[in-house]
Amino acid sequence: MRTSWRRTAILLFSLSLLGGGFFGAHLQALDEEARESMRLYTELVTVAHDNYGADVAYKDLVYASVNGMMRALDPHSSFLPPRAYADMRERQQSSFYGLGILVGLRDGRVTVITPIEGGPASRLGIRAGDIIDTINGESTESMNIDDAVSLLKGPKDTSVDITLLRQGIEDSLAMTVIRDEIPLTTVRYAYMFDPETAYMRITDFNRGTGKEVADNLERLRGEGMKRLLLDLRNNGGGLLDQAIEVADQFVPKGTRIVETRGRTRGSHQTYFAEERYVDLDVPVVVLVNSGTASAAEILSGAIQDHDVGLVAGTPTWGKGLVQTVYTLSYGAGVALTTARYYTPSGRLIQRDYSSFYDYYSYTGLPGEAEEAESDATTADKGPVFKTDLGREVYGGGGITPDVLVEPDEISPFLQLMHARSAFFRYGIEVHDKLEAKGGVSDRWKPTADVAEGFKAWLLKEEIAKPEDVEEAMAIPETRDYALRQIRAEVFNAAFGQNAWHRVIAEGDTQVQKALDLFDRSAELLASRQELQSEIDRQAELKKN
Repeated sequence: MRTSWRRTAILLFSLSLLGGGFFGAHLQALDEEARESMRLYTELVTVAHDNYGADVAYKDLVYASVNGMMRALDPHSSFLPPRAYADMRERQQSSFYGLGILVGLRDGRVTVITPIEGGPASRLGIRAGDIIDTINGESTESMNIDDAVSLLKGPKDTSVDITLLRQGIEDSLAMTVIRDEIPLTTVRYAYMFDPETAYMRITDFNRGTGKEVADNLERLRGEGMKRLLLDLRNNGGGLLDQAIEVADQFVPKGTRIVETRGRTRGSHQTYFAEERYVDLDVPVVVLVNSGTASAAEILSGAIQDHDVGLVAGTPTWGKGLVQTVYTLSYGAGVALTTARYYTPSGRLIQRDYSSFYDYYSYTGLPGEAEEAESDATTADKGPVFKTDLGREVYGGGGITPDVLVEPDEISPFLQLMHARSAFFRYGIEVHDKLEAKGGVSDRWKPTADVAEGFKAWLLKEEIAKPEDVEEAMAIPETRDYALRQIRAEVFNAAFGQNAWHRVIAEGDTQVQKALDLFDRSAELLASRQELQSEIDRQAELKKN
């Protein structure tokens, strides 16, 4: 009787967990094979629970088996336990309630990277470089960043007590911060490089991305934008409808943005650009890399296929599987692959995943064998497709850039400096000294004294050995890199993230080479506009 009860409990729990709101109506339709499989599954869970050499909960066994089932499907179908599901839903929203700070781990401590202008933290004078020592009395010394962020967030108008450690102040600073609505910004940077060249970086796609992009493009037009560098590097994607809304702002009206194809009839959908926005009508260069995936590949693929911009960088990830998220019982969820993405020219975005190891170890950079094969045939690159202007593009492996631009590699010494947060910490120290002398000018540049001070600071903090510091800083490229990073951190503390990024971009090889591609992009756009004029003329003739 006891065993029967356990089996029944496990079966009901498993079915409700796996089915929840989605499968519940279909349980009665299970055929005999499915019922036999469920009986075997129930028996396996019972045996494992009753005979394993340590205590194990039914829920843990079910969760583990569900994760195994997801791995058998494809790399992107995944089970979302309650906390992961809640986190995912929050990321997809356009705002949350918190303090209004960007935080990260610096030297093992939860540190304020920058306060968001106008947020609760900014109004209280919280500064870049402040270490959050306690949250509601709990020490953060061994806390990971996710747990710290979880404690800082909460309902609107509730309070959180924090203590801060600030350089130059012996005692900790105790503050009570009232949580407020904080926008989840996905257009991380948007500014003018020069009087005519705008830069925009989109980090992912959530419910507010389309409007963010539209608002920033309108502002940049007002500031004189005549060309746009759109940075999608390390953008892992997000919501399909937002990718479509953003693409609508770049591609010609009435053209195809993306098509989804799946096993069920409802999964076949084609999405077109509508007349929701004014024509962008400026040359565009799109930067991508191996971290560019999913919705970001939809956007870059549409821009490339319709010849309204050049794509530069390294090949994208190749994630073209459509995930539909279903709500399950107990606050859990499942992201299930239901279709595949195809670009306007018909290219499949999804890369081969028959080997999960090769799939996840992909870097997007040419390997030695590929570099040696300079006369590689078209077949080696994948199926050939044509853009609107007849340019050849390739399918079945992400988005291949029109222009390959590889990133610079940095030396082990500089990697160590980043790992130890040396540039950030010293930059804050330099900023505070400049503030004490009257403030930071937006024209400030590090002098030789700053370089020498940095070397002395590294030795004082025991971050590197004296001989390593002298050897590395004697190399002009290393010294210039270090001073640029310090300048960026000073500007971040003084003027915010856009100012930080503008300095960093000066040493970003991919950005700098992309700036040289605007003449080619302008020629491409002119040809595309000629084609569009002819298409419009033919359409008008048909009407008459």
